[in-house]
Amino acid sequence: MKKQYLHFLSLIAISFLIASCASMTKTQKGGVIGAAGGGAIGAVIGKTLGNTGLGAIIGAGVGGVTGVLIGKQMDKQAADMKKNLPNAKVERVGEGIVVELSEKILFGFNRSDLESEAMRNLDKIIAVLQNYPETNVEIQGHTDNKGTDEYNMDLSKRRASSVYAYFYQRGLPASRFTIVGYGESLPKYSNESKSGQAQNRRVEFLISANEKMKEAARKEAEGK
Repeated sequence: MKKQYLHFLSLIAISFLIASCASMTKTQKGGVIGAAGGGAIGAVIGKTLGNTGLGAIIGAGVGGVTGVLIGKQMDKQAADMKKNLPNAKVERVGEGIVVELSEKILFGFNRSDLESEAMRNLDKIIAVLQNYPETNVEIQGHTDNKGTDEYNMDLSKRRASSVYAYFYQRGLPASRFTIVGYGESLPKYSNESKSGQAQNRRVEFLISANEKMKEAARKEAEGK
């Protein structure tokens, strides 16, 4: 009964958050979402969306003034990502950033190896990540619904691993990264059309504050 009650409260909190965040800036949303429920609400959101990584950056933040300060740093990093990668989709979510690169930007059809154009696009991401060393990145691989579940899961992992390997070769520390393959399980677009399938063949980067950034933000908040 206690677990059901807490789950019920979490769902109510999410409803209020969604309603109240409509008129807020993305920086303010990060502070409110983190303060209202932390990881518990994030986990519910992640489960609802089918993406636990996204739930983590929405709900696992520190919230309050500290969360707002982290949000300001993320606003700057997101702006730099948009400037460096005009063809990518960059979105501020909670206290983090989601960057989506489609197959056209990174991989050929049914491929997981990086060609020269893909490397140039990744170099643009690397340039931003180097300027913000106090963030962690989850690299997610996704596919369309062509082929078997097993094959698509393997392909998504190989794509995420190729990106990680390139980042590592270019000098970014391995400790900053987590690799996840989702196969065809999390389509963002309709697989009923060729264009939708092409968009689902993507790699996403979920960027969040590491412990050093969180601690610095806490100290700054205490001094205010």
